[in-house]
Amino acid sequence: MKIEIGGETRRRLLASSLFLLARYAVGATSRNLEPASQDNAGVDYGRGTLPSGIRSRRVDTHNQVVLHILEAGFESPGKPCVVLLHGFPELAYTWRNQMLPLARAGYHVIAPDARGYGLSAPQPVAYSDSLVPYSMFNRVGDVFGLVRALGYEKVAMVVGHDWGGPTAQWCARLRPDVFRSVVSISTPFFRAPTLPLNTAAHPRAAGTEVDIDKELAALPRPRKHYATYCASREANENMWHAQQGVHALLREQFYFKSADWEGNKPFPLKSGSASEFAKMPTYYIMDLNKGMAETLAEHQPSSEYIATCRWMTEADVDVYTAQFTRTGFQGGLNYYRVDADDVLWNEEHIFAGKTIDVPACYIGGAREWGVYQSPGAFQAMSKACTRLQGPHLVPGAGHAVVEEQPATVNRILIEFLNKASVA
Repeated sequence: MKIEIGGETRRRLLASSLFLLARYAVGATSRNLEPASQDNAGVDYGRGTLPSGIRSRRVDTHNQVVLHILEAGFESPGKPCVVLLHGFPELAYTWRNQMLPLARAGYHVIAPDARGYGLSAPQPVAYSDSLVPYSMFNRVGDVFGLVRALGYEKVAMVVGHDWGGPTAQWCARLRPDVFRSVVSISTPFFRAPTLPLNTAAHPRAAGTEVDIDKELAALPRPRKHYATYCASREANENMWHAQQGVHALLREQFYFKSADWEGNKPFPLKSGSASEFAKMPTYYIMDLNKGMAETLAEHQPSSEYIATCRWMTEADVDVYTAQFTRTGFQGGLNYYRVDADDVLWNEEHIFAGKTIDVPACYIGGAREWGVYQSPGAFQAMSKACTRLQGPHLVPGAGHAVVEEQPATVNRILIEFLNKASVA
């Protein structure tokens, strides 16, 4: 991974009646907003945890992938559409607490398992498989094809968490006529990649890039960037066949990056230097000699914590575990590989300088490092979006903000939709 000194990080690291409606739609303040179903036969996973009113479907996107979706608010035709895009290692299930509140607010809510994930992956993805289907433009094509297959020419709001954030951002940047507003959660809004200007007359000076991985490895405590590791051949095998097992690995990941881990006290980094990066926890800046499974195993939560964790119950972790045990992690890891691939990355240069011009909103956890892991990105979001609202840093939330504090997230989303007036 390389960083341009003095420029942007090269790799994305990634009405009163309306008020009453929003309050009704948000519902209770408990982290478990909806009563769990005893047996929701309409869904293809989470039958014992997903409430009635949510169902599964398989939809051909006409982009060489059939996506499994969860949807709510489907009972009456003609409602405006909201699309929710998950991150890594997540599923459509990540949005279980947003779907019914948004549906009650009057929307048809669609949450797909992204390409390479969950039931959208009929078999495990191999490292040797082509990366092209996972390119940013093709991922936008997946979302565009999905909503058209469902009969929509416009989407009132596209929301993305973690890796879903960049996809949502590019949906709005490429097709603002379709995606009428956008929310990025955890991942700040990034400007389109820069392309040098007037270099024929003024050639760029040599030595403007540094190898951050080399610098991290040279620290007194040798480190490596998690994005580089996630793009490596070994990452999938390490996580899929972790010594602690997939269930424990996922539990550790959710806990380690949450507000419940006391070590998550983020702050803006001064620069993109190795010494500044090394201030982040090891889930972002790993020890050089450890894989992700070994890194996470050092932060296993107690049995007492697991038994009392309301925002991520053992039944919830079981849903994630069943899918990642079947598919492995390579589908999601390919998103990191695309960002490390010069050919696929350079495709985006044609949109250098292109801003996001639809209403935009940023939500992050007040205790998540995702807000600051790309130095300066959070502070520069207004340069990427001309109509940015917020940002909102949610108290009591780490990286899994939509699961840790769903009532607050739902209120922000519905209020944003009301203000954007794009339905």
